[in-house]
Amino acid sequence: MAGLALEERRVLEGIADEVRSEGRLSRPHWERLRDAFGERFDRAWRLVEEGRVKRYVFQPSGRVMWIVVGQTGEYMVLPEAGYCSCNDFFFRVVDGEEGVCYHLLGQRLAEALGSYEEVAEEDEFYEPLMEEWKQQMLEED
Repeated sequence: MAGLALEERRVLEGIADEVRSEGRLSRPHWERLRDAFGERFDRAWRLVEEGRVKRYVFQPSGRVMWIVVGQTGEYMVLPEAGYCSCNDFFFRVVDGEEGVCYHLLGQRLAEALGSYEEVAEEDEFYEPLMEEWKQQMLEED
């Protein structure tokens, strides 16, 4: 199982790099993503199309927080760590059943395409927003 998860992450990052350099998601990319992720890709692509991926940039610190608006709430995504705060991440990704949840997949695609909402906030709002997002995580359990 862990090998499958690692392969999924490798496929995603390779395609994200190609999409970033080409500036678009080509038919071959689409097919490879669909083959590798199935319905998770469909759900992730809907997130991108519907503008539900947000990149918060806090000033003046420059801190960045990615938020993906899912079906039941907003999820914190830490792309460098390969982490998402959704239940799917904890039940399938942590167990090695999958390499990424669809929120993380959507975030990586949106970032590669530059297709996300940029939200500028002052540093004073970082802690209150983090608390709000953490509280959402606790309420889902």
